[in-house]
Amino acid sequence: MAKQLPYQQMHAIFSRFRDDCAEPEGELEHVNVYTLVVAVALSAQATDKGVNRATRGLFAVADTPQKMLDLGEDALIEYIKTIGLYRNKAKNVMKLSRILVEDYGGEVPSSRAALEGLPGVGRKTANVVLNMWFKHPAQAVDTHIYRLGNRSGIAPGKDVVAVERAIEDHVPVEFQQHAHHWMILHGRYVCKARKPDCGNCLINDYCAFEEKTP
Repeated sequence: MAKQLPYQQMHAIFSRFRDDCAEPEGELEHVNVYTLVVAVALSAQATDKGVNRATRGLFAVADTPQKMLDLGEDALIEYIKTIGLYRNKAKNVMKLSRILVEDYGGEVPSSRAALEGLPGVGRKTANVVLNMWFKHPAQAVDTHIYRLGNRSGIAPGKDVVAVERAIEDHVPVEFQQHAHHWMILHGRYVCKARKPDCGNCLINDYCAFEEKTP
């Protein structure tokens, strides 16, 4: 685990991320906040590309909690059976849809506590929804961000909550809104787990990773 980088280096790193891509976007396809919740919940232990292939047809017929309930669990399974853990995920989607209809009038709540109260929605999913839809500077830490944060010194921490706190505490405020998207994309496509592409890394000179590849 690298030591936390100082403020000046952090500002320089995120300035480069912003210069390279001013408005980063998540890669999960959705048509409204409800379908975003479902897509993120389905993405656990699955790739965004795999989820997108499954949900394009699904969201064409079920883009609200009531429509999902009307569709039914068996039909939902047919759409998402290519996704890992699909049976358990289908049960959670149906349960959260019913809660949204019965307790929230079919609307998705904008508080972390309420979101985390939905079946299949953990802290990361809640933070993604808060950030992407409600524009809160919430930091959703996945494996890519955890790896990048610890390798580089951007946000070192012993677990995902510690990394989340490190981002909140050390990333300059002006970059907080897009911080987790920049880090996810950088971790996914450049600072990869097995073969980090350090030669094409735009923050190579600031990164504290001791095992940089040529």
